[in-house]
Amino acid sequence: MRIDVLTLFPEMFAGVFSSSILGKAKDKGIVSLNTVNFRDYSNNKHNTVDDYPYGGGGGMVLKPEPIFAAVEDLPGYRAADDETQLSPKPRVILMCPQGETFSQRKAEELAGEQHLVFICGHYEGYDERIREHLVTDELSIGDYVLTGGELPAMVVIDSVVRLLPGVLGNEMSAVTDSFSTGLLEYPHYTRPVKFRDWEVPEVLMSGHHENVKNWRLQQSLYRTLERRPDLLEGRELSKKEKVWLEEWKNRQKE
Repeated sequence: MRIDVLTLFPEMFAGVFSSSILGKAKDKGIVSLNTVNFRDYSNNKHNTVDDYPYGGGGGMVLKPEPIFAAVEDLPGYRAADDETQLSPKPRVILMCPQGETFSQRKAEELAGEQHLVFICGHYEGYDERIREHLVTDELSIGDYVLTGGELPAMVVIDSVVRLLPGVLGNEMSAVTDSFSTGLLEYPHYTRPVKFRDWEVPEVLMSGHHENVKNWRLQQSLYRTLERRPDLLEGRELSKKEKVWLEEWKNRQKE
């Protein structure tokens, strides 16, 4: 996979792209992580990339010219409406508070692409023509406002790259993560068996794989109901899961 990030602050990505899982994935050649300072594509002598909004109002708006020029200059870039090239069309992602809220399902979708382009904005907003004629996706990581799109882009990139084959040491880690199954993840324990007066649940040391599997599913259901009941809305529960949840609710009333 190739990932390009358009940003006015490429130095922010230096540590993130060279450390931990992202750094290992890059070293293995699983992903190519690149930054582009779109100020380099400004077409005026002052190298400005923003201007006052038409119609008045506060703040500055990012101009379309440098953004379009930077994206179109990317290696292997193919416009969405260009059918003359054989290279895959990239997903051009605008990090924006107005965008679709990012989710694990979206991460899994993006992990299937060959080329992702992230646009990190600053100031008041983007010229609307960037949204209309360049961008394929708009993403937000939550209902709050940050200084720019760099931190949200890092979050999305980390979430996507860890799903690529060969990135994680244990391929099952990504499969059983919270949200991957539609539920929050079950509790984890490790050595020692007893720490102070707290002991590891006996079922986890039983060696009975089916009992362990059922316990983990139970715990995921209980934790989801307690912390994120919205995730259970619309979920088709098995007869066994319905019994477990009913038992859990009754225990909470006692």
